[in-house]
Amino acid sequence: MKNQGSSVTAIKHGSTLFRDEPYKGASPEVIESQVTKPLENQLAGIEGVDVMTSRSRSERSLINIKFNLSRSPDAAAAEVRDKVSRARRFLPDEIDEPIIGKVEADSQPIIYIAVESGHYSAIQTSDYINRYIKTRLSVLPGAAEVRVFGERLPSMRIYVDRDKLAGYNLTVLDVEAALRSQNVEIPAGRIESRAREFSVVSSTDLQTIPQFENIIIANVKGYPVRLRDVARVQIDAANDRVLSRFNGKSALNIGITRQSTANPLELSAAARQEVERLNESLPAGMKLNISYDTSVFIERSIDSVYHTIVEAIVLVVLVIFFFLRNLRASLVPIVTIPVSLIGACAIMYMFGFSINTLTLLAMVLAIGLVVDDAIVVLENIFRHIENGVPRRQAAIQGSREIGFAVVAMTMTLVTVYAPLAFATGRTGRLFIEFALTLAATVLVSGVVALTLTPMMCSLLLRHQTRHNRAYNLIEGWLEALSRGYRRSLGWSLAHRGVVIVVGLAVAAASGVLFKVVKSELTPIEDRGVIFGIVSSPEGATLGYTLENMLAIEKFYESIPETSVSQTTVGFPTVTDGTAILRLKPWEDRARRQQEITRELQPKFSALPGVRAFPTNPPSLGQSSRSKPVEFIIMSQAPYPELAKLVGVFLNALRDYPGLQNLDTDLRLNTPELRVHVDRDKMSDVGASVDVVGRTLESMLGGRQVTRYKDEGEQYDVIVQVTPRDRATPTDISGIYVRARDGSMVQLDNLLAVREGVSPQSLNHFNRLRAVKVDASVAPGYALG
Repeated sequence: MKNQGSSVTAIKHGSTLFRDEPYKGASPEVIESQVTKPLENQLAGIEGVDVMTSRSRSERSLINIKFNLSRSPDAAAAEVRDKVSRARRFLPDEIDEPIIGKVEADSQPIIYIAVESGHYSAIQTSDYINRYIKTRLSVLPGAAEVRVFGERLPSMRIYVDRDKLAGYNLTVLDVEAALRSQNVEIPAGRIESRAREFSVVSSTDLQTIPQFENIIIANVKGYPVRLRDVARVQIDAANDRVLSRFNGKSALNIGITRQSTANPLELSAAARQEVERLNESLPAGMKLNISYDTSVFIERSIDSVYHTIVEAIVLVVLVIFFFLRNLRASLVPIVTIPVSLIGACAIMYMFGFSINTLTLLAMVLAIGLVVDDAIVVLENIFRHIENGVPRRQAAIQGSREIGFAVVAMTMTLVTVYAPLAFATGRTGRLFIEFALTLAATVLVSGVVALTLTPMMCSLLLRHQTRHNRAYNLIEGWLEALSRGYRRSLGWSLAHRGVVIVVGLAVAAASGVLFKVVKSELTPIEDRGVIFGIVSSPEGATLGYTLENMLAIEKFYESIPETSVSQTTVGFPTVTDGTAILRLKPWEDRARRQQEITRELQPKFSALPGVRAFPTNPPSLGQSSRSKPVEFIIMSQAPYPELAKLVGVFLNALRDYPGLQNLDTDLRLNTPELRVHVDRDKMSDVGASVDVVGRTLESMLGGRQVTRYKDEGEQYDVIVQVTPRDRATPTDISGIYVRARDGSMVQLDNLLAVREGVSPQSLNHFNRLRAVKVDASVAPGYALG
């Protein structure tokens, strides 16, 4: 068993490929029509596609292709790349180069590490993590990816002052051109003489704030205009739209995702050891803490099943000894248990199965089955020995008499369990290891019963003519039981009609109860963790979402069973937040995780202005934000008509008490500012749409222009207007562009700004316009 991997379940999905197409400045409607649809048309003919979904967001198209299990991931990736290269000519020229990658079925981090920064800033802590900690964690055996949530990597921020730029008759594009031309690192070659050689290194790149401030952008009236004259230069965060917290304080959270073939227990143990080593060398005040580790539940689950196996073996041994009342005879079926389990583990190792709760559960069930064959063979051989037949001859004769029956019984059980491995869909993938492990164990037990059992009987069993008092006492009980069974059998044969009616009634009741009893794929388990999910209204800021996350942190503090809490705000978007509550160990609390979740539900629902709910972690490795109930509504109708249909559907679902936390991914109310250009005026002054668009992108969105180096690491140089000049819609009109005659023209004269709404994203399912409606199951209800 030590050579086999460990996990909770052994569900294996088909490979999934994603394509990310960045297109700066494009709205979801433009992305859908000019990027998503042309790509979907090209990708539609790929072999082995199970499901293809897409999401068209502002400036981005994300296409996910899920293949069936028979499709090779590498071959699928190669075909996708080929199709994308063919579709490139149908895409806009301005689109960035697409990103194509493979996603593992279980791509969620298995362990989170919180970094308390002490007196260091978030930028300093992020830089330290990126330089030293992230590298050491990423090389751990089995680690696929190391993510840092709330990361604040340093960047050289150029905050330009639009009024000062206009005063010098300059634009932000002039600043970008100066940065690109003066921040370069070009190898200069070498100097060679007869005996010596020198490499010539030209120090032409910029690395410090004073160096950037002294860049000459232009000469105005004979005087140089430097960057410091029109902008503020400082080291600031490259991305400040994601926050993370730990136990109510600002922190950074590191998540480690495992490779598909990696053992989560081994990866977690390696990560914990590495955290201990890192804590010894961290700067004073900085500390790493394990905030959430999924392997704790995995290890507890496996240990629990191990204990169940031991208990099952002990109970089987006691029952066997009770009925056989002979220590030598009891040793024969007892030995078959470990031998059969060892054989089953060998077969599991050959098939590459892991030690998980389902394979161990198969062994628990098999313990009662593996001794059946051995007991039948033993009893028949023992009968011959009691009749005076020599032990060797009794073993041969007894096993020969019932050999066919043992084979038939073994193959019957195998044919019952093995077909579970060929079930399709998620159920088949879930039970394949369970079914084959159970079938293999029973098959090995049949072989052992016909080989090892007769051999042991010929060596251990003896003919006894005298028995002790315990034997005679139990023999009296068994005789009484036999007489009672004989009488009940006689009565049943005499009243066949009654027996048939009772049997039919039981069968009918079973069918009725089968429909009445609740059913679901997997039950909710007490994993010792609760996820809090928050979605703010469209257009809400990061600060708005953070306020509600702070309220959830207070809810967590009021729970006596709280151990630690971890919060992430702004991921995957600024309107989203996730709060993880890790509970105390199982033995240190009286309430189960599900009870605490029910207590938190009304508190979350009472939060004003957001959709918030607590949820138990899914059992099969899905995302914490996924819900057990999902509906996909597909249509070729426009999205406004689809939204009306979804509204009717949601109203119908709200009338059903078994569903809660209803939500949809179609949101057509994202606030936006629509900039309408006056092309006639732009033509009159000689300004182009391209210049206006790039100016707005740099001033408002921030453009990564070049990079700078600091102690061997490369960081972004970002140009953007100062925060106070991009706080209101009217700030757009105050930006200047250069006219044909060299004068500065305010955008207020060339464009109009109007408020409006737009969709957050436009989704497709198998190339059709689609809307997903999801929900959680209310307490007291089940999926089935």
